[in-house]
Amino acid sequence: MENMEMSSVESGRVSKQGLNKTGGLRTMPFIIANESFERVASVGLKANMILYLKTEYHLSSATGANILFLWGAISGFMPTLGAFLSDSYFGRFGVIGVGSIFSLIGMTSLWLTAVFPAARPFSCDLKVGGCAKPTHAQIALLFTSFAIMSIGSGGIRPCSLAFGADQFDRPENPKNAKILQRYFNWYYASVGISVMVSVTVIVYIQTVKGWIVGFGIPAGLMLLSTVMFFLGSSLYVKVKANKSMFSGFFQVISASFKNKHLDFPPENSNRWFHHKKGSKILIPTDKIRFLNKACIVSNPEKDVTPTGEAIDPWRLSTVKQVEEFKSLIKVLPIWSSGIMIAVTVNQHTFPVLQALSMDRQVIGNFKIPPGSFDVFALLTLTIWVALYDQLLVRQFSKFTKLPQGLSLKQRMGIGLFLSCLGMAVSAMVERKRRDAAISQGLSGSPYGVVNMSAFWLVPQYSLLGLAEAFNAIGQIEFYYSQFPKSMASIGVALFALGLAVGNLVGSLIVVVVNGFTKQGGRVSWVANNLNQGRLDYYYWILAILSLVNFFYFLWCSLAYGPCDQPTHWDDEIDQEEVHEEQSVKGSTSPVIISSR
Repeated sequence: MENMEMSSVESGRVSKQGLNKTGGLRTMPFIIANESFERVASVGLKANMILYLKTEYHLSSATGANILFLWGAISGFMPTLGAFLSDSYFGRFGVIGVGSIFSLIGMTSLWLTAVFPAARPFSCDLKVGGCAKPTHAQIALLFTSFAIMSIGSGGIRPCSLAFGADQFDRPENPKNAKILQRYFNWYYASVGISVMVSVTVIVYIQTVKGWIVGFGIPAGLMLLSTVMFFLGSSLYVKVKANKSMFSGFFQVISASFKNKHLDFPPENSNRWFHHKKGSKILIPTDKIRFLNKACIVSNPEKDVTPTGEAIDPWRLSTVKQVEEFKSLIKVLPIWSSGIMIAVTVNQHTFPVLQALSMDRQVIGNFKIPPGSFDVFALLTLTIWVALYDQLLVRQFSKFTKLPQGLSLKQRMGIGLFLSCLGMAVSAMVERKRRDAAISQGLSGSPYGVVNMSAFWLVPQYSLLGLAEAFNAIGQIEFYYSQFPKSMASIGVALFALGLAVGNLVGSLIVVVVNGFTKQGGRVSWVANNLNQGRLDYYYWILAILSLVNFFYFLWCSLAYGPCDQPTHWDDEIDQEEVHEEQSVKGSTSPVIISSR
C-alpha cells in the first residue's frame, strides 16, 4: 500500500474507497504500542533516577533533586515545540517518528552510562564516604542522555493521541463521535497501565537486577516501540500540516501595534471590523480593548480584497483572530495558579529517599522498591476518576444543580486545596520518621533503616494523586471549554507548559532552601542525611506556598467570571478545515474522563 499524505482539503473529499485503504482499527496496535512502550520506558527511568544519581554519581540529595526538576522542565517544554512543529511544518507522523528515534538514542545513551564504568565515577562505599565526584565529561554524557530523551518525548506525546484520532475520524459517519470516544478510552487505559507497569515492574527490576538490566529493558522497549510505529507506516492516514495558530497570534500583535493610531469606531457598528463571510463573530468584545485595533478596517479598498480577505494579514486581522488571542490571554492568570501544584505533585525525589530509609517489607523477604510508592498516587487518581464518573456525579448534581456535578473551577480549586493537605501530611509524616530515627540512634547514619513502616507515606501519595485528579483534568477541560476548536492543541500545550514551569520553580525552591539553611556551617534542611536535615520544614514551606496559591486561584477565579458555559465560536467552518479541526480536537481528549 502506498503512503497516504493528505492535506486538510483532500481529507474532507477523499472517497470511501480510499478511506478503506488506510486508517481504522488495524493501525491501533502500532500507534498505541508506540505510546505505551515509550511511557513504560521513560517513566520507569525517572521513578528511580534519584537513587542512580546518588549511588553511582555520588551526587547530593539537593543536587539530584535539582537535576530531576530541570529534566522535568525540559520534558515539559518540548511537547509545546513538538505540537508547533507538527501543526505547522512536518505533520504528526513525521514528528512522532523523529521523536521515537530521539527517545531510543537517549535511552541507549543512558544505558551505556551503566554499562561502561568509565562513564561514571569510581564506585565506592557511600557509608564510608570520600567518594569521587563525576567529571565534567561524565556529567555531560548523563545530561545529554536526559536532553535527548526530552526531545523524543516532546515529539511523541503531543502528537500520538491526535494521530490515532486521525485514523478513525470520519466526519460524515453519524457514529463518528462514539467511535472517537471509544478510542480515547482505550488509549488512556493503555497509558494508565503503562505508567503503573513502569513504577512497579521496571523499578523492581532496577532494584533487584541492577542498573544495567534495569536501564537495558527500557531501551529495548523503546526499540520495539520505534520499530512497531514504522512498521505500520503504509496503513496510516497522514494529515499534512497547513497552518500555524501561533503565527495568527503574532499577526494580531503586529496589526494592533501598526494600527495603534486609529480611533475606535462607534459602538455596535460591525462595518468597521474585518470578519470573514459567514462569520458569527462580527464585533470584538471590550475586554483587552487595545487589541481591537488589529481588526479595524481603515480603508476597505486598500485593506481588503474583493473576496473579503485581508491584503496584509500582518496589518489587519479578523475579529475571530482577535477574540481567539484574547481567550488565550484571559486564561493565563488561572493557568499560572497551576504552577505550584505542579511543584507538589512532582515531589518524587525526597519521598523516594524517605521510603529508602523506612521498613518496606510486605510479605516474607519481599520489599517494595522505594521508587514504586508512586503507584499509590496513580491508583488513587484512577479509582477517584472512575468513582466520580460513575457514582458521584449524580449526588453532587443534587446540590450544585450542574449536570457535571462540580464546576470546572470548583474541581481545580479542590485539587489545589488537596495539594496543601498533601504537603502538610508529608511534613507531619517526615517529622514522625525523623523523631523515630533519632530515638533509635540513627541520627548519624544516613543509610540506616528506621523501624517504621514505609506505608506511612501512602496518605501523602494518595492526597497528591487525588489533587492531580481534580486539578489536572479540570485544567485541561477548562482550556477546552474556553477555546475554539482550532485552538484545542493550545490547551494541551498550556498544561504541559505549566508542568515545565512548575519543575523550574521546584528546582528554584530547592536551591534557595539548600543555600539559605546551610549558611554558617549549619546542616541543610535537604541534606543527604535526612535524619540530620529538616525535610519536614521544607514540606511546610511547600504547604504554605500552596495555601497562598489556593487563595490566589480564588481571586483569579472571581476575576475571570463564569466559565462552565462554553463560548460560542463560529460553527460554520470551511469544509477544508473540518477534518483537521476534529483531528486536533482529539489532542484534548482527557475531557472524556469528565462527568458527561
